[in-house]
This record gives sequence, C-alpha cells and structure tokens, in this order.
Amino acid sequence: MKNYFEKLKERWGVDHFWQVGLILFIFSITGMTALYVRKYAFYLLGFNESTPFWEEAITWVLVVFPSYQVLFLVYGFLLGQFDFVWRFEKKSLLKLKKLFVRIF
Repeated sequence: MKNYFEKLKERWGVDHFWQVGLILFIFSITGMTALYVRKYAFYLLGFNESTPFWEEAITWVLVVFPSYQVLFLVYGFLLGQFDFVWRFEKKSLLKLKKLFVRIF
C-alpha cells in the first residue's frame, strides 16, 4: 500500500503522504456532494422515473459536471490543497478541450 501512495505522491507532485490522503478525501467529498447536487437539481426540475434518459443526461452535463468542478476547487481551497486542485483542473479541462477539438 505504501508503494501505491508513493506513486501517487510522485505523480501528483506533493511532498507528504498526508497530502495524498487529503487529496483522496477531497475527491471523495466532492463526489458525494455532487450526488446531492444532482438529487436536488433533478428534484427541482421535476424529474422522475418517466423522464427520458436523454433529458437526464443533458441536465447532468449542464448542471452536475460543472458543479463538481466548482466543488472540487472549493474543497481544495478550504482544505489547503488549492495548488494541486488548480493544476489538476487545468490539466483535466485541457484534455476535455482536446477531445472536443478532435470531435468537431
């Protein structure tokens, strides 16, 4: 297990093992919070079992995905790992941009 944390530490460019644990914690609470955002947004929009999948998918992309990104930055800032989170976001969004450029 220590070897795995060592690899993450090197890959993410952090100095201490506790930072790796904190970053993993940030990922987990961001994901859990995004689930609550999804639940609340879908409730406000009146989605239920009869809502077509395509409407839910478009809403997820327009509401939940951006909220996850913002929550990730907020939690990273609040927990003192903003530098890592900001680098990670920039890299992720650049990859997403390259994907869309290739498609269109």
